[in-house]
Amino acid sequence: MDKQKLGFPIVSDRGLAIARSFGLVFTLPDDLRAVYQGFGIDLPKNTDHSLWELPIPSRFVIDRQGIVRAADADPDYTVRPEATETLAKLRSIG
Repeated sequence: MDKQKLGFPIVSDRGLAIARSFGLVFTLPDDLRAVYQGFGIDLPKNTDHSLWELPIPSRFVIDRQGIVRAADADPDYTVRPEATETLAKLRSIG
């Protein structure tokens, strides 16, 4: 936050506790786990817990009163909301 001079908090969820509380965690099937391992990716090491899990890519737009104004989540990591959509949502609650 300080390094980039951001005016909003950034959350780091290495143990996936936050994602889990929102039901946004999935376990990699054995065949996909093998692919990750073939690339030298060790999810348990990178996520600080022993399970082969990943967070589901998600976006939440929350207003200053703490009300969720927009939410998107898709287990397909290639499906992401467009930045222009996020900016439009943010501007609408400005």
